[in-house]
Amino acid sequence: MLSRREYQYLEASEAVWDLEPTMPEADNSGSNSPSRFYGQFADCMEMYADAQTVASYLDAHQDWFGRCAQPMSVEPIGKNGYALTIGRFGSFGYDVEPKIGLELLPPEQGVYRINSIPIPDYVAPGYEVDFNSAMELVSAGSEQNSGEITRVEWQLDLTVYIYFPKFIQRLPKSMVQTTGDRLLNQIVRQVSRRLTHKVQEDFHKSLGLPLLKSKKRMRDG
Repeated sequence: MLSRREYQYLEASEAVWDLEPTMPEADNSGSNSPSRFYGQFADCMEMYADAQTVASYLDAHQDWFGRCAQPMSVEPIGKNGYALTIGRFGSFGYDVEPKIGLELLPPEQGVYRINSIPIPDYVAPGYEVDFNSAMELVSAGSEQNSGEITRVEWQLDLTVYIYFPKFIQRLPKSMVQTTGDRLLNQIVRQVSRRLTHKVQEDFHKSLGLPLLKSKKRMRDG
């Protein structure tokens, strides 16, 4: 079983900040220490089927991951890995287009893990990402109109290191840290909501089942 932690609801705005059209060169020559941004997140999605049916769907991620990740671009890396281009985000006139390698590992004792992996022949321009996520299938009983329900509960530890250009380094560190933490929360919230909805929709469509509205909201720590 995944360890249980206390999380608060994420209250940040859903809107991603406006971005400048050009990106100053980041200084990662060694004279510049990276700024670290970290977040812990947790949420769940409900699937109206038994756990074995949900597990069979998740195991066949080659069939659904690329489709459900759209409009993010996805490139396969080996058998279980993907290079995922998140989108363009930023503030203070500095923006990045994060690209991350993710490996969807086979389940161990009922726990699915997703970890960051290197992308072949790719060097991230001024940032590093450490992504560690775990998912667990939990039976949530049944409802009269929908049958058995399985909850896919997930937790994410995400660390991002950014080598900012010199003009950003002149800003107060507290301002940069607060802005970066908030932007990280916005990105995770936006991406997770979109991906969760598409996975739920794709799963239920594959079984010919209606997708009922969920009242769950993502939480972060």
